[in-house]
Amino acid sequence: MPKDKPLITSTTKVADLLKSYPELEDVLIAMAPPFKKLKNPVLRRSVAKLATLQQAAAVARIPISQVLNDLRAAVGQAPLEANEHVEETDYFGNQPEWFDRTRIVMSLNEREIDEDKMPINKVLKEGARLGEGDILELVTTFLPAPGIDVMKSKGFVVWTVQETHELVKTYFSKTGE
Repeated sequence: MPKDKPLITSTTKVADLLKSYPELEDVLIAMAPPFKKLKNPVLRRSVAKLATLQQAAAVARIPISQVLNDLRAAVGQAPLEANEHVEETDYFGNQPEWFDRTRIVMSLNEREIDEDKMPINKVLKEGARLGEGDILELVTTFLPAPGIDVMKSKGFVVWTVQETHELVKTYFSKTGE
């Protein structure tokens, strides 16, 4: 591994990875269909700056250890060592007590949002308008892991459901009460 190149870790941002290792773009895209969006220059400048490899692995539904080892192998870095533990992030879970379908006040569909914009921008805008207990539904063809983490950092509670292979519904609310 060249000394001027950083070690690829779960916290590496996708943009930083591709800046340091542009040759990994095709490797990353080959891992999962949602990564094809990295070809869109607008999304690449926005999503890639936000998303970590941990989140990208969750989107792809691939173990982070596999993602890291595949990327590291492609650039000649050593695989994960036994003492190098990486924790898998699970964005799915059982229906929370705060969820009530009758409280959904808006539904956003990723397919209806300008393809040059990240769904999270619209979710943030509409989420700011939610009243306490109101729920915003986001319908996507992929797990919006970076957006989920952004919304959680803004104080929202989140629940995500995999409806079908290509249909994910994520619910955001300002309160878990």
